[in-house]
Amino acid sequence: MNGRLVLVGAPLGNTGDASPRLADALAHADVIAAEDTRRLLRLAKDLGVELKAKIISYFEGNEELRTPDLTAAMVAGQTVALVTDGGMPSVSDPGYRLVRAAIDAGIPVTVAPGPSAVTTALAVSGLPCDRFCFEGFLPRKMAERRAVVGKLATEERTLVFFESTHRISGALRDLAGAFGADRQAAVCRELTKTYEEVRRGTLGELATWAEQNGPRGEITLVVSGFVGSTGRPSDEELLAMVAERVASGTSKRDAAAEVASLHGLSRREVYNLVVSAG
Repeated sequence: MNGRLVLVGAPLGNTGDASPRLADALAHADVIAAEDTRRLLRLAKDLGVELKAKIISYFEGNEELRTPDLTAAMVAGQTVALVTDGGMPSVSDPGYRLVRAAIDAGIPVTVAPGPSAVTTALAVSGLPCDRFCFEGFLPRKMAERRAVVGKLATEERTLVFFESTHRISGALRDLAGAFGADRQAAVCRELTKTYEEVRRGTLGELATWAEQNGPRGEITLVVSGFVGSTGRPSDEELLAMVAERVASGTSKRDAAAEVASLHGLSRREVYNLVVSAG
């Protein structure tokens, strides 16, 4: 008889958020695949759970390699519990490959639901959350990141991103350039932990704050959706948007193309405006 896969939602930081089902899943699993085995052991100790399972590390760097062995264990009748550092497995964390492999092998997949940084940040952001989309981590390279945020500029749903300490300042600056500095957002840092902080404001304000303060820890960024345009920006506004991108290292041609795409204008129209202005 096949075993099963249990996706375990782990606390983001405060162990008081751990559910009884989480403790039960860890206590009765045959195998626990953990993103960080040390954090798993600390969590089990804090919860008073005695682990009898075989514990293996399962993270981004080895999940492709270890998925076949875990699948084989489930086919042989074992229960595998998958737990990440915090939040739900598969949501910008290891898990998708194993879930897909289990489904393809006809193995039951179930969930012990738990905290999620996505919905937690949405709830405290103060921004509309009746409709939202999760974009995960933005690209590391500036050119790729700007291309992505440029395409998202007219997304009407509230947007949620994960971002690293080292890239949050650049991400906020690029978002302000693409979405407009006045777009409302919230930087949610270290959610449920001792130094939890939610900083709300415009993208421009938050970009300046991040540059000056260098926020640290795990960061979830929530940005309000596009609410429509009042019409074509003035020539001066278009030139200012192009100039901001050029100042950040983008060529005039590419900057004009980004601004044109953002406002539904032709690239030639905006680029000719830039050339005429000198």
